[in-house]
Amino acid sequence: MRQGPGGGTRAIYFVALLSLVVTWLVLGASSPPTAVAMHEVDHRFTVAGHVCGPDGQPVPDIKVIAKDVRVSVHAIGYTDNRGYYKATLHLHNENGGDPILVIALDQEKRVTAQFDSKDARTERHITVNFGSGCESAAEGADWIYYGAGIGLAAVAALAGVRLIRNRHRSQKRGKERRK
Repeated sequence: MRQGPGGGTRAIYFVALLSLVVTWLVLGASSPPTAVAMHEVDHRFTVAGHVCGPDGQPVPDIKVIAKDVRVSVHAIGYTDNRGYYKATLHLHNENGGDPILVIALDQEKRVTAQFDSKDARTERHITVNFGSGCESAAEGADWIYYGAGIGLAAVAALAGVRLIRNRHRSQKRGKERRK
């Protein structure tokens, strides 16, 4: 098989592109969506947690509503395939101590928005779980997906290097035969 000029370079680009696509697919498809800041840290209050069924299994695609009962502020989040949700309320310093109502699976939980109003750098959040069991199984599992993505990228890169070396060797042999 004869290869034109720049053929090895094309193979390198192909392998690099393939590695990036595989990594993107593995990491992008398995990671929760990245949160976008709606407000400054001192105006955000995040309610997050897990929703599990009676069997302890995560419940995906469930609507979770978080409301500040004292003022008419609410946020909606949806559970992912691990039962994890996040809902971010827009609260001000004077909302510290407000009662927060969290609703999921026809269950209600009441918590209090507790934070240091003088600290404008630390994220303000609280964890509210529904059911039990899935929050411990879901935590720490992301390293598996990251590791798999890195492993696939490494395998693709090594395969590309071997392919390029073999093509260079066959090109050298072809030139030597022609002489």
